[in-house]
Amino acid sequence: MRSCLVVAATVAVFLSLLSPANAFWITGYYPQYESSVMPVSAIDFATITHVIHFCLEAQANGTINGANNGLDPAACRAFVQTVHNAGRKALLCVGGAGSEPAFQGATTANHVPAFVSALAAFMSSNNYDGLDIDWEPLAAADILQYTNFMTTLRAAIPGALLTAAAPAYPQYGDPPDAIFAVFASLQGTLDQINIMTYDLSGPYPGWITWFNSPIYDGGYTFPSTGGPLPSIDGAVDNYVNNGVKPLKLALGLPFYGYVWTGVLQPRQPWSESNTPTVSAAAYRAIITSYYQSNSYQWDIAAQAAYLSLSNASSADDMFVSYEDAASCQTKVSYSRNRGLGGIMIWELSQDFFPERGEGQQSPLLQSLRQSLATPQILSADMIASNFTFSFSTLPLAHYRVLYATNLFDMLWQTLTNNIPGTGAPAAVTDAVTAHSAARFYRVQTPP
Repeated sequence: MRSCLVVAATVAVFLSLLSPANAFWITGYYPQYESSVMPVSAIDFATITHVIHFCLEAQANGTINGANNGLDPAACRAFVQTVHNAGRKALLCVGGAGSEPAFQGATTANHVPAFVSALAAFMSSNNYDGLDIDWEPLAAADILQYTNFMTTLRAAIPGALLTAAAPAYPQYGDPPDAIFAVFASLQGTLDQINIMTYDLSGPYPGWITWFNSPIYDGGYTFPSTGGPLPSIDGAVDNYVNNGVKPLKLALGLPFYGYVWTGVLQPRQPWSESNTPTVSAAAYRAIITSYYQSNSYQWDIAAQAAYLSLSNASSADDMFVSYEDAASCQTKVSYSRNRGLGGIMIWELSQDFFPERGEGQQSPLLQSLRQSLATPQILSADMIASNFTFSFSTLPLAHYRVLYATNLFDMLWQTLTNNIPGTGAPAAVTDAVTAHSAARFYRVQTPP
């Protein structure tokens, strides 16, 4: 995504130009079973572009089941109507964690025609805009069936959206590039390839404490193998280096984190006899039960937030890896820097605070909305012979300032490049009296 603003120095007219809404997607999962916590009407549709209804279950015999997750006809109609009334796209997810065995059965040569037909009929009869396939885990052994299934499904739903939840890294023991090559071959079939760049750590043998969804590995490696620690950047590289176009990709943004007990910091080893315990917690629960301002830390190398909670007994110490406003906005910067197509969120109810007033109930989504509006003009002044204007920036971002003497010719030239974003305003000054013609200025994030 590229954002820009244009400033006309001579007439002090300011025009904010953003990329079209469909140029950068913010896709959020909405589990129907969380509707009692967060009604679909409470979704921040000013930020979200696509909402994925979770989820329809595949059955090994090629049939489908929505009842287990509350996808009855009334719930489907209410969901789709609300999303459409907000002018957004409503998709239906098929699969979920642990769905591999069911998909393996449903996509055999004997079952795949009926399975695809059932999916297309359910989508059409409930007026969804498309399907999202969440085959988990997706192993190298599944490649042939997965490819045939996705190709057959695409042909059965022409004109509808087709998206995929894609693994960040291969399954243990699988060839390193096999899965990424599959998505390169299928990218013409898919509208979005949403990488599940979370759950990137755990209390596994030979590991160290690490973040749930860090942008970078920071140059750190596993002491046991010397391999790089998992990161969003590493996962994106895997896809791009295997031929997937960045605009087809989105990084996954988790609205939950992990509470490690028995450790305090990232990159902390442990003994086999003293393995830490790890439990998942929604952002809402982390803020309510664990957050302390004096325990907040920001890891510059990984570009990730965490809490370091020290207790009387070291066995009760806690390292909490989670997302906050800063990490969300930094991930928008990263996505722009890499030219990605969007961001995918799992899942929306984890950021919902029903007790807060309207407009404040989804703080992480609000931070995303603010970041997507950046850069914005903050001030502009003619001081002596210089024209100076300032604009808002995001952490990790870089900005380029261009100028033109005629907006209609669109002949933009670079005034200055690689202005670093810090989250604080940035200022640009040009000696306009040295020029014989009017000047217009454009500020862009990376193309």
